[in-house]
Amino acid sequence: MAPRNKEGKNRKNSLNDMITRKLAVFFLVVLLAFIMLIARLFNISFQDGEKYKKQVLSQQKYDNKTIHYKRGSIVDRNGTVLAYSAQVYNVILDTKRLNSDPESIEPTLVALNQCFNIDPSEVRNYMRDNPNNKYHILVKEVPYDQVTAYEEAKAADDSQISAYGIWFEKQYKRSYPYGSLAADVIGFTTGDDIGQYGLEQYYNDVLAGSDGREYGYLTGGNALERTTIPAVNGNTICTTIDAYIQGICEEKILEFNMAHYGEYREGEPGSDNTGVIIMDVHTGEVLAMASYPTYDLNDPYDLSAFYSAEEIQNMKDNDTYYEACNDLWKNFCISQSYEPGSVCKTFTVAAALDSGAIHDTDTYMCNGYISFGEGDHEIRIRCHSRYGEGLLTVKGAIEVSCNVALIQIGQKMGVDTYLKYFKNFGFGLKTNIDLAGEMRTSSLVFTKDTMGPTELATSTFGQGFNVTMIQTISAFCSLVNGGYYYQPHMVNKIMDDNGNTVETIDPVLLRQTVSSSVSDLLRDYCIGVVEEGTGTYARPAGYKIGGKTGTAEHSGQGKIDYVVSFMGFAPADDPQIAIYVVIDRPNSSSQDTATRWACLLCREILTDVLPYKNIYMTEPLSEKEQQELEERGSHVFTVSNNSVSDNSVSDNAVSENSVSENQVPEPKPAESNETETNKIVIDPVTGYAIDPVTGEYLDPDTLEPINNESSTIFEGDGWNTGVSNSNTNNTGPDTGPD
Repeated sequence: MAPRNKEGKNRKNSLNDMITRKLAVFFLVVLLAFIMLIARLFNISFQDGEKYKKQVLSQQKYDNKTIHYKRGSIVDRNGTVLAYSAQVYNVILDTKRLNSDPESIEPTLVALNQCFNIDPSEVRNYMRDNPNNKYHILVKEVPYDQVTAYEEAKAADDSQISAYGIWFEKQYKRSYPYGSLAADVIGFTTGDDIGQYGLEQYYNDVLAGSDGREYGYLTGGNALERTTIPAVNGNTICTTIDAYIQGICEEKILEFNMAHYGEYREGEPGSDNTGVIIMDVHTGEVLAMASYPTYDLNDPYDLSAFYSAEEIQNMKDNDTYYEACNDLWKNFCISQSYEPGSVCKTFTVAAALDSGAIHDTDTYMCNGYISFGEGDHEIRIRCHSRYGEGLLTVKGAIEVSCNVALIQIGQKMGVDTYLKYFKNFGFGLKTNIDLAGEMRTSSLVFTKDTMGPTELATSTFGQGFNVTMIQTISAFCSLVNGGYYYQPHMVNKIMDDNGNTVETIDPVLLRQTVSSSVSDLLRDYCIGVVEEGTGTYARPAGYKIGGKTGTAEHSGQGKIDYVVSFMGFAPADDPQIAIYVVIDRPNSSSQDTATRWACLLCREILTDVLPYKNIYMTEPLSEKEQQELEERGSHVFTVSNNSVSDNSVSDNAVSENSVSENQVPEPKPAESNETETNKIVIDPVTGYAIDPVTGEYLDPDTLEPINNESSTIFEGDGWNTGVSNSNTNNTGPDTGPD
């Protein structure tokens, strides 16, 4: 019995040992697995943790919104807001959330219809077709009061409106409180807040900010983990524009175009284009820049003021609609060129005086024309006075705007000197004004290779080359401010969203064009133009100003058209502002004699602008003038013996050169230079006067040619200016004094 018990006990011990070993092995395997798992978790955590975190987060419910920035405002020099961004809202539908609460669907649709006039059936159809969509814009640019009405309805005690199915995305809408005021200067923005034209485009990076973002995810317990990056609003630009002066210019331009509507060309306004610039002569700051036609900045694509509904539809059908829009949006003052005409005589004389080619005491004889070449190649360029101005001083040549005298002055300078000063005045170069769309004119002016004797001759009186308005007035300011050329600019300060000044933009003096002594002479010459010469229509009652008239022709397809202009400055003795008025293709049967229209428009503008600028009257007023000023609401301030007085000068004190009882003075007629050789002869058969020089028939009353097309008489094969430009005419105007 005993041996058997011992053997059994041994087997039992052996089995226990085997189990123990297996358990030990199993434990070691499990331990090793845990060690490997820990190692793997450690590896995941420190090396691939971010990767798996993103995978987990990507499976959660997200709520991601863009926070739109606010575009900076545009204000005038006095802080008047010309453009700003108003807060509006987009109504957003979250279909998935709205479907998750079926009982709230109908109350929500009713509220949408009542507050935003949204058709419930359209929303139902969209929800049916897009059950899981989380972002759908139902309506854009909703004002705050409508959003408030919806939120109040949702907050009512008995409301079943969905709390999450509809939400509002804040945005900003560009608004222009004065409509078309300074439209060419300001420009506008597209639907995605990108600036187009004018200041909006040029300063787009300054006005634009950067969007922010609000993002996060919803946990299983509907707890929202959220992170917000705020938007950065754009900066505000403070312009040099004076809204009041700008408004006066636009008002007077519109009145002019309406007053002459259909006068010669039926169904057309007073001009194809009318432009006015007013500039501070000592800084280059633009106080006003206006043109006609213009448009409403709040609806820039609306052409109904210029075309019928049928014409607009035809343009859309022919893909010319946007071409018409672009033509309207262009700023005539900087984006279109023309031949300047006699305004440029001031630059010719200034260059000749400054270079020493001529002197103030020089004299010139004008017999009515000047010849180039001989025989079949002879070319005669006429003065506006067909029988000549006689002997003229330099000042007299400017006052009566004599082409022949200016040609002789140009001949004394020569091509090299003329082109040197021409470039120094900035012609052919961009002014780099801070506006989008300034035109390049480098291909529209003469060079040393293209300027011959006749090209030099016509250039002296502003024909044969093209300029822009901004080029011309910038250069003219240097003629009357002592010779200093300032870069024209539209913005003088940039502020942040809190009103703090970020940058101050000071005037930039680029160069000196002429000496101060020459500038003094030019001011005196231009005063003479208004007092004794061709610009008498431009003088506002009670003020002494200086200036220069201009007439130039540009032709095409057998049609002769003109650009008339007046460049002025005020006050005469201490210039503070310059004004440039340009009328392109006046609606007149005699466009070439419409220079007075530019003078009168200048006069209308300055009559309101000068008192506003606290520039006092220094000239005597007649009772008629005083009455007319009072009727138009202008307050009369005069200066007498260096003291300011609120009393006008009596009619008895009116000087010989003051405005007459008819208010608008007649230009002083040029002195006749008639001799026995150019005595007027009347043809007994036709009744026309005969030009004793050319044999042409003339109107017996006006002495203008019956076929009045050019100031250049072609005796041979003609000539070419060498400037490639379809809008450039090679001849000077055969016009009245300009």
